[in-house]
Amino acid sequence: MVPDNRIAVCPGSYDPVTNGHLDVIGRASLMFDHVVVAVVNLPIRKVTTLFSAEERVRFLENATRHLDNVSVEPFATLVVDFAHAKGAKAIVKGLRAISDFEYEFEMNQLNRMQAPDIESVYLMASPKHSFLRSSGVKELATFGGKIDGLVPEEVAARLLEELGR
Repeated sequence: MVPDNRIAVCPGSYDPVTNGHLDVIGRASLMFDHVVVAVVNLPIRKVTTLFSAEERVRFLENATRHLDNVSVEPFATLVVDFAHAKGAKAIVKGLRAISDFEYEFEMNQLNRMQAPDIESVYLMASPKHSFLRSSGVKELATFGGKIDGLVPEEVAARLLEELGR
């Protein structure tokens, strides 16, 4: 059954956005009429974020500017409530490894209890991004590692400002 609209939400903390995130967002933009990149304002799994929600939104807006059917917004509610507010019928997430699958499987079950009308769609990470984690990029930046090609240039510059030793 094809939904009346083909809107999807791609939620995440994006702290910082990586090229792996952008790969999933770009691929989702080919599958849906509109993709709302939902930036978690205050993530539960992290005590604090390196970048403010406003800065993370700006990074994503700049990095997805070429995708006409993608918008970026912060949110601070249940993802299914945000999806309903946007008229979305799908939540799109990327998967890199078994550990991602285990967490996302649990989240999918909880989301389906809250909103059975919203489907979860999982895109496997592209091979060149399958190792890429925001926390790994931050660690590299902290110790002067090369982060070119892992994040957008604007993000790389800000990471080095914030974390470079």
